[in-house]
Amino acid sequence: MSPRPSALRAHGGYRQLRSFQVTEIIYDGTVSFCDRFVNKRSRTHDQMVQAARSGRQNIAEGSRASATSSQTELRLVNVARASLDELLLDYEDYLRQRRLSAWGKDDPQAREVRALGKTHPTDQSDRTDRSDSPNRSDAESYSPWLNHADPAVVANTLICLIHQANYLLDRQIAGLEKQFISEGGYSERLHAARLDERRKQTAINPTDQSDRTDQSDLKPCPACGQPMLLRTARQGARAGSQFRGCSGYPECRTTLPL
Repeated sequence: MSPRPSALRAHGGYRQLRSFQVTEIIYDGTVSFCDRFVNKRSRTHDQMVQAARSGRQNIAEGSRASATSSQTELRLVNVARASLDELLLDYEDYLRQRRLSAWGKDDPQAREVRALGKTHPTDQSDRTDRSDSPNRSDAESYSPWLNHADPAVVANTLICLIHQANYLLDRQIAGLEKQFISEGGYSERLHAARLDERRKQTAINPTDQSDRTDQSDLKPCPACGQPMLLRTARQGARAGSQFRGCSGYPECRTTLPL
């Protein structure tokens, strides 16, 4: 079994994200809707199912990727958001082309469907690595709407859920952007952790681990202030000669002659 990545950043736990839970309902509802009301041989059938799947799948992949790349996580969550926009247009086209009624924002049925979503928390900050199954009673609460015999009711219900998922993803994206600005991404944290470890090693033993020669009378680097260590050139015209090199290498490449 391969080792898990270092937990410099919390990651995983996507099943606990409300955005994932809603998009899973949308995915399952879209598969059912297309099988019941859309010609299985049409491209629209496959495109709607794939868009719904992409919305859910990219949230999960982004959550997993958060351990090593904030940028990848942001990109995948944005892909999920774009997929849901595509799916939204498909449902709106379905209603318009068949001259079926689209619920307005204040339609009683739309308000009732939205009220179901308000009974659940919308906090997107949970990033613990848990694998609990999603709340099945959540999906079941939408069953009367998603299993309705009238395709207009099902389509409008899924449109309401897509709007809810998009709202949650907008909040999630904003939170990820804020976190990246304030805390940096994985690369920045790894760099900070590496520098911190170097400082600890220098404090414990100022001898360069790659060169066991005497490191007495250490001088600070004129560029960054870290200790200048005695090093030996291993290649080039000066191979074998010694020089002072910054212990912050490769971030700092300052060298001084002896």
